Amino acid sequence: MDWVRRTPAEQLALKKAEAEALFRRIGITFAVYGEGGDTERLIPFDMMPRVFTEAEWRRLERGVKQRSRALNAFLYDVYHRSEIVRAGKIPADLVYRNEAYEAAVVGISPPGGVYSHIVGIDLVRTGPDEFFVLEDNCRTPSGVSYMLENREIMMRMFPELFRTSRIAPVDDYPDRLRRTLASVAPGKCEGEPVTVLLSPGSFNSAYYEHSFLADQMGIEIVEGQDLFVQGDFVYMRTTEGPKRVDVIYRRIDDSFLDPLCFRPDSMLGVPGLMNVYRSGGVTICSAPGAGVADDKAVYTYVPDMIRFYLGEEPILKNVQTWKCSDPGDLKYVLENLGELVVKEVHGSGGYGMLVGPKSTREQIAAYAERIKADPADFIAQPTLALSTCPTFVDDGLAPRHVDLRPFCLVGKEVHLCPGGLTRVAMREGSLVVNSSQGGGVKDTWVLAD
Repeated sequence: MDWVRRTPAEQLALKKAEAEALFRRIGITFAVYGEGGDTERLIPFDMMPRVFTEAEWRRLERGVKQRSRALNAFLYDVYHRSEIVRAGKIPADLVYRNEAYEAAVVGISPPGGVYSHIVGIDLVRTGPDEFFVLEDNCRTPSGVSYMLENREIMMRMFPELFRTSRIAPVDDYPDRLRRTLASVAPGKCEGEPVTVLLSPGSFNSAYYEHSFLADQMGIEIVEGQDLFVQGDFVYMRTTEGPKRVDVIYRRIDDSFLDPLCFRPDSMLGVPGLMNVYRSGGVTICSAPGAGVADDKAVYTYVPDMIRFYLGEEPILKNVQTWKCSDPGDLKYVLENLGELVVKEVHGSGGYGMLVGPKSTREQIAAYAERIKADPADFIAQPTLALSTCPTFVDDGLAPRHVDLRPFCLVGKEVHLCPGGLTRVAMREGSLVVNSSQGGGVKDTWVLAD
């Protein structure tokens, strides 16, 4: 704040324009389809960082690591003995009829028992010492490239701030990710594991991140057509001939991974990949079927998972959640739609949700009909008093709502990067921080004591 006060407004405006030019020059964009106009958009970047003390971060770190361990224990369990279902801690239908549950994975034991290797836990702050988990992302949480590029740009624009403040570094994340992936190489791996990043290709909305991470890790980025199965192994086509692949960091959905096992019309996957995975010839990160832990109805049972698998009390709380599949909850939600936030169980990106206090009567009535048509497809939560963070707008500094997605790496060890992706709702009063809905990003600082 001292720095902001002594910096002329004209210089701040120049810095903001410089940051935007850097984002555009580097090519940090995201894709939005179906809305017309330019599909490649520049994500808004705010120069005012979000700051955590080391003590605050240590608590968050313990909570996120605890949750990541419990989620992985749950995933291993539901694809093996399903002890948590047998114990009556979670309904069987919620697991086995979940569209993200993959029967093809039942009985497969990935190296180390790890199903979700990169866990993104979305957190919101509601008071000085109150943090809540908004949702879990166990498949392929995106946004880490923004975390790294935000820091790079801040260091280039404001080196004096980094000289005078003890800010925990995040630039070792790619190396830690590479080591995490290598640590779960299959037993059949010979020598140094060969890791590749499997992408749907350049038309995917997160392709910038795919290519950025592959480059930072020093691994090949491949598409399905670059890989093939021969015998018990997966190989990559190279100019020097086939090269065996041990670990696949996949950034494509389960249903497209293998046309012989999932969608037969998939042109993005590798025929026969699942057979190699079953035989222990390759590790897929994150594992197929990990999406069952992403479900917003399953989310409501994560505190029970922590108690069941770890024998501990949850460090981080869930947001109170009403499951519309429950008749009592459904009645309450329909009677109070104007005060609640309602989400699709399998939704993402801020799409398909209703923010009751910000909606018209017509929108609420239309959404109520959607809920009545398929109650099990929706959950509801209270409108939280989300914390705000100082944010540069046209008129200067103003409060804007934020959330946080730290990235937890799970392999032989569990590591949480000291920072994360802070997303900010750039529109005044908005609670929706998703970039696809007009949200922006900030650098996240963890200050050493």
